[in-house]
Amino acid sequence: MADDLHARYMRATDTWRAHRTGCTTCQHGTPCEAGAPLAQRFERLQDAHLTRRRT
Repeated sequence: MADDLHARYMRATDTWRAHRTGCTTCQHGTPCEAGAPLAQRFERLQDAHLTRRRT
């Protein structure tokens, strides 16, 4: 399960970074309509990953 979480976290990171690289709205700190769910997924998975690492 932990490996799956890490893999999903890494995919979300890559997806969010790729979107942000090409989106000037997201580059300025406020995610666009398409970028908001990507940013939220990245944040949720990052939190879950970091929480799991602490336990």
